[in-house]
Amino acid sequence: MIGIIDYGMGNIRSVHRALQRAGGDTRLVTTPSQLARVDKIVLPGVAAFEDAMVQLKSQGLLDPITQAIRQGTPYLGFCLGLQLLFDVSQENGEHRGMGLISGKVVRFDLGDRASARALRVPHMGWNRIEWDKDKSCPMLDRIESGRYVYFAHSYYVVPLNEEVVAATTEYGHRFASAVWKDNIFATQFHPEKSQAVGLTLLENFVNL
Repeated sequence: MIGIIDYGMGNIRSVHRALQRAGGDTRLVTTPSQLARVDKIVLPGVAAFEDAMVQLKSQGLLDPITQAIRQGTPYLGFCLGLQLLFDVSQENGEHRGMGLISGKVVRFDLGDRASARALRVPHMGWNRIEWDKDKSCPMLDRIESGRYVYFAHSYYVVPLNEEVVAATTEYGHRFASAVWKDNIFATQFHPEKSQAVGLTLLENFVNL
């Protein structure tokens, strides 16, 4: 059973439908007791970092989610669901995250570089994800490096250990667009909006 964390800040309906299309047996999770009955966790999100942490804590979900991940429960995060894994975010001040992956969340600073003149923040729309051919991440199985996926974000993650980076994307500079650490996989892009590539990724998670 895949539990989709519903904290009022994610594109829950689209995520729910996409996971069902991928063959997933899903349920929405709003309480710790519901979380205790799932085998995998999906955390989407499109809100501000601090607001998400406050809401998860107010629902009593923050500590149980963190504990479940530490105990090996497979986790898939999208967008904010990636950023919340990190130590700290610089969005609207400095705010603590779950601390499951060492590093920080920072805003795009494209500056006055010529290569950035046509770029805007937020980073919106289709862009490519790329990775080393020798990096065998099971969540990217059957997906070719260089495929396009859908992004919508102003902030991106900077892992302390580059070994957790599963894929990167170029937008003014190269940034980590997916991470993988043990039972944790998370993307800055939105699989539920990424058509065939996103569906394949979700099928890989369902079939873990």
